[in-house]
Amino acid sequence: MPDIEERYNQLVARLRETALLGSCGHLLGWDEQTNLPKKGAGHRAEQVALLSGLVHEKSTAPELGDMLSDLRNPEDIGGEESPQAAVVREARRQYDRAVKLPRRLVEELSRTETLSQQAWIEARKAKDFAQFLPWLEKVVALKREEADAIGSETGVKYDALLDDYEPGATTEQVQSVFGPLRDALVELVSAIRDSDKQPDISILTRSYPVDVQRQFSISAARAIGFDFDAGRLDVAAHPFCSGIGPGDCRITTRYDEHHFPGAFFGTLHEAGHGIYEQGLPAEHFGTALGHSASLGIHESQSRMWENLVGRSRAFWEHFYKPAQSAFPEALSDVSINDFYAAVNDVRPSWIRVEADEVTYNLHIMLRFELEQAIVSGDLSPADLPGVWNETFQNYFGMTPPDDALGCLQDIHWSAGLIGYFPTYALGNLYAAQFFEQAEADLGDLPEMFRKGEFAPLKSWLNEKIHQRGLQYRADRLVEIVTGKPLSAAPLLNYLHNKIDPLYGL
Repeated sequence: MPDIEERYNQLVARLRETALLGSCGHLLGWDEQTNLPKKGAGHRAEQVALLSGLVHEKSTAPELGDMLSDLRNPEDIGGEESPQAAVVREARRQYDRAVKLPRRLVEELSRTETLSQQAWIEARKAKDFAQFLPWLEKVVALKREEADAIGSETGVKYDALLDDYEPGATTEQVQSVFGPLRDALVELVSAIRDSDKQPDISILTRSYPVDVQRQFSISAARAIGFDFDAGRLDVAAHPFCSGIGPGDCRITTRYDEHHFPGAFFGTLHEAGHGIYEQGLPAEHFGTALGHSASLGIHESQSRMWENLVGRSRAFWEHFYKPAQSAFPEALSDVSINDFYAAVNDVRPSWIRVEADEVTYNLHIMLRFELEQAIVSGDLSPADLPGVWNETFQNYFGMTPPDDALGCLQDIHWSAGLIGYFPTYALGNLYAAQFFEQAEADLGDLPEMFRKGEFAPLKSWLNEKIHQRGLQYRADRLVEIVTGKPLSAAPLLNYLHNKIDPLYGL
């Protein structure tokens, strides 16, 4: 009979070693998006493929399987909901997925995704889907092969990919939450469209010098709690956050001199991701206890800081005078009322990452619908632009004028992140429910924000969410923190409380 404590310690050491190797790949991925010369893509693809193969080899080693087998009884390590049981549970889940994938497929996916992302960047610049199509076809074929190899208990191919980002979730469960939300949002958008009150959003397209945007965004990110001694901000074609490891979190944004919200709220969004990464227990790096609960929970943190905090009236009562000082030419003649209304404008738009809080979720539901069809084979990659435009017309009442504003706007499919998109809308749902509970526990959050006091909310999130890592799956974590299962009600209540007064509804 093996010594259980010794076997557990061996497992943790093994997981940390594998995660350390994986973090080298994350660093190469960050560098690829921020610094890599065009001609270096081919060599980078080989580097990433080799690293992915080595990680896969470590993740599927027979001795790891033996450790997990010896630790199969939760009662030996503290019971079903103990931290140790969570480490073993999630390690077994990852192991069971990994052993179904041949190393050849893992390496080919990494190689293809690296080259595909570079092709996407050039195709997006050229607004030419045909230029990207061969790469998308390769990625989709490989992801279908991955889904087939992993399989799913539901028999739905898409669920095998969704589970990688939202452990334990199924397409059916996601649809059950999205359905009521979609209907309510369509009704709200219709009411807003019919309102006589429309904010002047032209003030957001005045001249906002990029260097000043950068400094102002950094000051806001620092104020809400992103630690720049443990992270940095750079520029990328598509904003992202990369948690390399303890003490090293990289966030990115992109700037447009004539679109203030893009970089500012994008920076707050990625800083929210970064605050989560920086809040994970460093001593548990490599195990479930040092890992985020899910991509949806991760997204809840970014959307909370971006929207529930960053687009709140109280936030701008603290930050608006500094904004006017930073951008006197653009904002000296603009009242806080007009500015607040402008940054909370609701109207159909092309770009997901720049969409308002109401229509954003419809952007996600569109992608969720198309992803399922692509994975099942009901939609061919070659037909994506036409189906995208048709679906966009059905959802938003307008048709994208080109591929860059349509199906080429997101990096995800080029990076093989199929199954990722629904986590964004789930994140909005989680964020509203967490924020509602935070206010119940902490008191008047808006009054704190007016004073520039963001630490109480950050500390609450650190304690209730970040420090727990992946001890609990997302659905269980929500119930533990809020006392209720996930519901669309908190998000809809929040949106109506904010939007109805702005549009006289």
